[in-house]
Amino acid sequence: MDTTAVYALILAGGNGVRFGKQDKLWQSIDGKPVWLWSVETFLSHPQTAWVGVVVSPARQPDYALALQNRALAKPVEILPVSGADRRESAFNGLQHVPSMARWIAVHDAARPFFTPALMDRLIETAYAHGSAIPTLPMTDTLKQVDEENQVTGTLPRESLHTTQTPQMFRADWLREAHAAAAREQRNATDDAGLLEQMGLPVYRVDGEQDNLKITHMEDLHFARWQRDSEVPNATEQPVNALVRVGIGYDIHQLTAGRRLVLGGVEIPHTMGLLGHSDADVVLHAICDALLGAASLGDIGQHFPNTDNQWKDIDSLILLQHVVDLLENHGWRIAHIDGMILAQSPKLAPYLLEMKARIAQTARINLEQISLKATTTEGLGALGREEGIACQAVATIERTRA
Repeated sequence: MDTTAVYALILAGGNGVRFGKQDKLWQSIDGKPVWLWSVETFLSHPQTAWVGVVVSPARQPDYALALQNRALAKPVEILPVSGADRRESAFNGLQHVPSMARWIAVHDAARPFFTPALMDRLIETAYAHGSAIPTLPMTDTLKQVDEENQVTGTLPRESLHTTQTPQMFRADWLREAHAAAAREQRNATDDAGLLEQMGLPVYRVDGEQDNLKITHMEDLHFARWQRDSEVPNATEQPVNALVRVGIGYDIHQLTAGRRLVLGGVEIPHTMGLLGHSDADVVLHAICDALLGAASLGDIGQHFPNTDNQWKDIDSLILLQHVVDLLENHGWRIAHIDGMILAQSPKLAPYLLEMKARIAQTARINLEQISLKATTTEGLGALGREEGIACQAVATIERTRA
C-alpha cells in the first residue's frame, strides 16, 4: 500500500444561488464543463490515486454520462451524497473515500484552474506537517464597517490571507475533525477551519492568482478570457472572446401608401418605407449588427424576402427571433447604438418610445440603448427624401461557450 498516495474529494453539489439560474459547474470553458477541469488536473498528478466527485443525487446521471466515454487512467467515482451545506457534503463524501487513504485533498469544483505545481507544494508541506492549504496575502486595505455602513476601524492586513482549495490533510485528522463537527453541529467555511477548531495545526503554501473561484457570472467571463489569453488559436486570437462588436446598416425607399414604422413605432407621415416586411430600417440595422457580432449571418439569411411568412411582418418579431438566437448561442446584449438618417419627418419626439419598444423586445434596459437621428443636409437620395437609412453598432458579451 502506498502511504503517500493522495485521494481527492471534489465538492460539486452546491446550488450556486449567487451565480444565477444556470448551474455554474456545467458552464463550458474551452469545451469542458467547469467541474471536469479539476478532475483532469488531479488525474494528471502522479501522486493522485483516486478521485471522488460529490454531487446531488438528481445530477448523478449527468456527471456519470460525461465521464462515460473518457479514458480515465485512475478510478473516478461520482458520489450522489451532497448535503445541505459544504461541511455536510464533505462529511458525506469522506464516508466513500477508500479506508486505506492516508492523505486526502478536498477541493471546490468551482475552482477549475489550480495547477499540478500547486499540488506539489501542498504535498510537500502536508507530508511534513500533516496539513497544507493554499493562501494569498491580502493586498487591499481592510475596513471594519458597522450596520449603518460607517467605517469603525482599519484592520492590519500584514498577517491576513485569502484561502483557496485544494486543501490537503492527514486522513485521520480530517475524518476526526468532520466527525466532531457533525456531532457537535459546528460549521466552518472550509475544511481547515474544522481542524483549527480541534486545535490541529494548519500550514499554508503559496496559492495561485489564477486559481479563481467561479461565484458570479462575471467570474465565468473572466475565467474564459483567462483561458483564451493563455491558449491562442492558430491566428493568435481568442476563439471564445468575452465581448464582440457588430455593425449593421439598412436603407429603404420611401413610397406613398405605406405606413412609416421606425424602431417599432408608427410615425405619422405622408409616405412609408417599401419592403417585404414593415421595412423598419432601425430594427433591421440592429438585427444585422447583433447577428454580425455573433457571427450568425445576416438578416437576409434568416428572414429572406422570398418567404411569405415574413411578408409585412412586424420587425419587432424579427428582433425577438434574433435575440433568442443569440441567447441560444451563449450571447447576451451589452449595448446597442443606432443612428437614423432621415431628412423628414422630425424623429426626436419618437426616439424614447423607440428605445422602450426595443428594450422590451430585446430584454435589456433603456440605458443599454442609444438612438439618434440626423439629416443629410439635403444631400443625396436621403436628402431628397427618397428613402430613410439607419446605421447600428451592437456590443454583445459571452454567457457560455
